Amino acid sequence: MQIKTFFDKRTFTLTYVIYDSATQDAVLIDPVLDYDPAASKVWTESVDSAARFIQDQGLTLHFILESHAHADHLSGAQMLKESFPDAKLAVGKNITVVQAMFKTVFGLPDDFPTDGRQFDRLLEDNEIIEAGSLRIKTLFTPGHTPACASYLIDDAVFTGDALFMPDMGTGRCDFPAGSAHDLYHSVTTRLYTLPDSTRVFVGHDYQPGGRELAYETTIAVQKASNIQLAAATDELTFTEFRSTRDKTLAAPRLLFQSVQINIDAGSMPDAETNDKRYLKIPVNIFRPQTEGKLELEKI
Repeated sequence: MQIKTFFDKRTFTLTYVIYDSATQDAVLIDPVLDYDPAASKVWTESVDSAARFIQDQGLTLHFILESHAHADHLSGAQMLKESFPDAKLAVGKNITVVQAMFKTVFGLPDDFPTDGRQFDRLLEDNEIIEAGSLRIKTLFTPGHTPACASYLIDDAVFTGDALFMPDMGTGRCDFPAGSAHDLYHSVTTRLYTLPDSTRVFVGHDYQPGGRELAYETTIAVQKASNIQLAAATDELTFTEFRSTRDKTLAAPRLLFQSVQINIDAGSMPDAETNDKRYLKIPVNIFRPQTEGKLELEKI
């Protein structure tokens, strides 16, 4: 099994192509569609790089796997499917929970499906799918979102936003239906029970302190030295830390744009009568109250 890594510097996202060089079977995890929010401009540099590698290597792309509905980048899945129409787009089945929540947030049309039909395949926990010679086991690892899944392929696990490099810790848990309690158990009972030698490939690397890009470690190293959630960390310590930490974090820069696209499997909104496509951005107004607190006024 070979792994080719692509790093999107704008969103600090890792995309992985996993392939068997003998059989040329391949899957791809978490493709990125480039997006500039100031100009609301979309382009395909990141997707094209991955697609070009797959084509140059003569690989057969069987699956495009999403680890969750990302809140920091638009999915490039549909752009990839244009180049590889036989590839199936798959995600954990709890994407339906996220679709239902954000359908209300964005005021999406009544006929917007929340049963996951936009995806080719909804995966069950512990389900094994085959991509030619590759076998991929789905591990539900909720907490960052309720729909997060990690993918175990041979001796490597791809953790999305559940687990970052040891000097970064874990994903945040303050999105709708996120749960530090769930993430604690996802990491300690699902990921940390894998063999210590299992290689860990993370979904993002924000290069703390300006260090070089890093995206691969092992379960043993994570258990020993993850700065936020090591094997010895108890649940109360982690959940209190995560709750306090998350309150200090700004909303992701592409939160509304990316989630709106990603719950629809990476599809762009339909064009309106003027042949233009539009994203819906909710307006939240905060007004100071007499107690000095801020209260959200919904309009």
